[in-house]
Amino acid sequence: MNFKKSEELYKEGLVHLVGAVNSPVRAFTSVGGNPLFIKKAQGSKITDVDGNEYIDLVLSYGPMILGHRHRKVRRGVAKALKSGYSFGASTENEIILAKIVCAAFPGMDKVRFVNSGTEAVISGVRLARSFTGKDKIIKFAGCYHGHQDSLLVAAGSGLATLSLPGSKGVPEGAVKNTLIATYNDLESVKKHFKEHDDIAGVIIEPICGNMGVVIPQNNFLVELKEFLKTKGALLIADEVMTGFRSKFGGAQELLGVEADITCLGKVIGGGFPVGAYGARNEIMQEVAPLGGMYQAGTLSGNPIAMAGGISTLTELKRQNPYDQFNEIAAALENILLETAKKYKIDLVVNRFGSMINPFFTKGVVTNFEEAQTSDTKKFAIFFWEMIKNGVFLPPSQFEAWFLSSAISNRDVKKITAAVDKAMLAVSKM
Repeated sequence: MNFKKSEELYKEGLVHLVGAVNSPVRAFTSVGGNPLFIKKAQGSKITDVDGNEYIDLVLSYGPMILGHRHRKVRRGVAKALKSGYSFGASTENEIILAKIVCAAFPGMDKVRFVNSGTEAVISGVRLARSFTGKDKIIKFAGCYHGHQDSLLVAAGSGLATLSLPGSKGVPEGAVKNTLIATYNDLESVKKHFKEHDDIAGVIIEPICGNMGVVIPQNNFLVELKEFLKTKGALLIADEVMTGFRSKFGGAQELLGVEADITCLGKVIGGGFPVGAYGARNEIMQEVAPLGGMYQAGTLSGNPIAMAGGISTLTELKRQNPYDQFNEIAAALENILLETAKKYKIDLVVNRFGSMINPFFTKGVVTNFEEAQTSDTKKFAIFFWEMIKNGVFLPPSQFEAWFLSSAISNRDVKKITAAVDKAMLAVSKM
């Protein structure tokens, strides 16, 4: 494959963009080489500026669940564009999308739309503190909840990719009320409650997607929620990534849990900038203008984003592709494991619904410490071989792969061939 134009744009981008990118993982730091620049996409495929076409398993890190440029989403957005781009006032589509989202999450009576997943989490955490009157929040090592100061500690995803323990510019005071627990370890949560009496709640990705796909074990989420009830603390589910990806609604429901506050993003905007947080009435009564917890946004509920979200969720509900996702993910898991075995490569594969991730390691991966045993050098070789064979992956060992309903059996066959070539290359290290 030729990457000449991407290389030229990278050099040009270095002049006025930081690292030639607007999000660190896009810089390909952990896999080496220059980042790819994308020109267009359609269905299950994405095409770079050099004309190379790939089966897309990044999907804008999740939102493009119907594939790229789905005709019904394009139609809904085009109709909204004819009426205007932003009004600084309410529109009917905000109510329509709110009804769809609340109906999909048991226990969610009201929702507030914002502009990103990060903003949704910032607001969700503030809401938990407002409702409980307590300050401290527990998060899990390896879970990434956006780039807000108070949670930018022991995060996975981009921070793990760049081998950074945290972030410069975050003062000690910003994280003094953040406590770190170990995912899938309830005792690590209980320990904090023994030492502190001012914990407002626990924030968690029901299925982790920012240290690779990591799944709760042995009823962990259920027992966590039951324990929090006894302490008067709230469970905040960060479903920015998992929302609508494993069912029409949240992963929390499949896992037998009802969060007190749910944060959303990605799929609910269909590729447009959207976030949301929601809860039952007694909690949402805290939010201005009903209560004293202030949060606002000029572009919140943007009419174009609302149209994209309504069109996406309406079509997603009609398609109901979740059985298809499970079948394809299971097939990919088998392909990865069998090919790794063929070339005598240590590999573990985790998957949940339409999210899947291979780890180049021997043991199980149930938390961030275990995820970090992965051989990132092997992943880098695997990544570039997959790229060269027409499969676009997240450029990080610690990011989930995503499926869209546009993926075909032909795509799966092409992925299978690419995996074989990539594993062969890894075996020659």
